[in-house]
Amino acid sequence: RENFIHLCNPHLEKMKEDILYHFALGTSTHDFPTLFGDVKFVCVGGSPSRMKAFIAYIAEELGLGSPGCDYPNICAGTDRYAMYKVGPVLSVSHGMGIPSISIMLHELIKLLYHAKCSDITIIRIGTSGGIGLEPGSVVITRQSVDATFKPQLEQVVLGKTVIRSTNLDEQLAQELMQCSKEIGQFNTVIGNTMCTLDFYEGQGRLDGAICLYDEEEKLQYLKNAYESGVRNIEMESSVFAAMCNLSGVKAAVVCVTLLNRLERDQISGPHDVLVEYQQRPQKLVGYFIKKSLGKV
Repeated sequence: RENFIHLCNPHLEKMKEDILYHFALGTSTHDFPTLFGDVKFVCVGGSPSRMKAFIAYIAEELGLGSPGCDYPNICAGTDRYAMYKVGPVLSVSHGMGIPSISIMLHELIKLLYHAKCSDITIIRIGTSGGIGLEPGSVVITRQSVDATFKPQLEQVVLGKTVIRSTNLDEQLAQELMQCSKEIGQFNTVIGNTMCTLDFYEGQGRLDGAICLYDEEEKLQYLKNAYESGVRNIEMESSVFAAMCNLSGVKAAVVCVTLLNRLERDQISGPHDVLVEYQQRPQKLVGYFIKKSLGKV
């Protein structure tokens, strides 16, 4: 059963019912194998609207939907997350930050387990701040590192600090890189991604409500990050990598950079340009899924 989801929780087997509260789904009210048993690819991202746009895009790419077709939100019974499905692809929003994506992943992993899914690939697609890259560059994450550049997630469980690995699947990263070369539409690199607990001070910005360091200190920190191999900064990749590792799932993080943090802190590009940037991870992952299904 190596290719099936592995649950690191023996208590679940003793439960008569498992309620996925934040999805408004449950094992006694929904037939998980029928609803989700054919899923092979799960794409997650922060924004519900972006994940709905992605499912419409992938449906068209795979020839599984008609133009203008609406895709219902499977999690319509809650306003926490949104979930969409077409064919073997599941698209789920995760909100912003480690706590939000962690809650979603606990329930997503259980959903895939209850549905008896196998050979699953989970990819986070999103936006980030780049370091030393032109805006619009796409970063495929090699390792997620913390704010001290260590490839680990530090979590407190029952009052004790637990350290978990945040490496991502190297072969999957290389496959995605090859797909980008075949597309040939935008710059793509493989590098480390720094995952922070905050958008402002945690990422060394000068424009938050609180800032007790100067520009020189900020730039030195970002340069140190670059020298350690970091190419972008976001807020979800560490727990994403750690939880997928523990569950035996192939995983990747593909994020576009909206700005070069060595040059500025605020995202100020034209709206249409930023929208096009945000579509780049979708294009790359969409092409990867098509190629994996033999449709390229």
